Amino acid sequence: MTIDLIISRLKNRYPPGKFNSRDPFRQLIATVLSQRTRDEVTDRASEKLFSKYGTLAALAHADVAEIEELIREVGFYRIKAPRVKEIARIISNDYKGKVPDDMDTLLLLPGVGRKTANCVLVYGFGKDAIAVDTHVHRISNRLGLVSTKSPEETEIKLREVLPKKHWRYINELLVRFGQDICRPVGPKCGVCMLGDLCPVGGK
Repeated sequence: MTIDLIISRLKNRYPPGKFNSRDPFRQLIATVLSQRTRDEVTDRASEKLFSKYGTLAALAHADVAEIEELIREVGFYRIKAPRVKEIARIISNDYKGKVPDDMDTLLLLPGVGRKTANCVLVYGFGKDAIAVDTHVHRISNRLGLVSTKSPEETEIKLREVLPKKHWRYINELLVRFGQDICRPVGPKCGVCMLGDLCPVGGK
């Protein structure tokens, strides 16, 4: 099957390694910070934030101005600062300090959409979910796995065509593939391990 072959080749090139590397709290906050922000910037800001506020309780009682200063590098930091404080407060007060591990509850948190919730489920809890960011949306369409206009639609369609055993891996694999070879501009089609399977390769 083409999808199984695609996943197999990607795993050979990019052995998955992120799963459960972060606790759900850190994964949730870091993913909120990552919205419209480059990965390297998110990593720096997250490290600064967690170095000072390492627990949900600490972040729930943090001063918003101090949070702003720590995450200043990320996009829309003035919006995200009170948002992450409120997320921490809600989880501390309403969920006994435990990050929810289901989609519906995660979506009730401020600033949490499906992509963020799915990232928490995959990387924080090791659950089978499909986290669709710009890389996953773009490459899934390039490869002809789906024909969609938005990340939300891509998630729905991938759920239909992608065997569940691959769900938790697709985000990391396509992100790394998109950064390395299948770039938005100037993709390296000549050295792509999926060239013979790609309907638009080299065009």
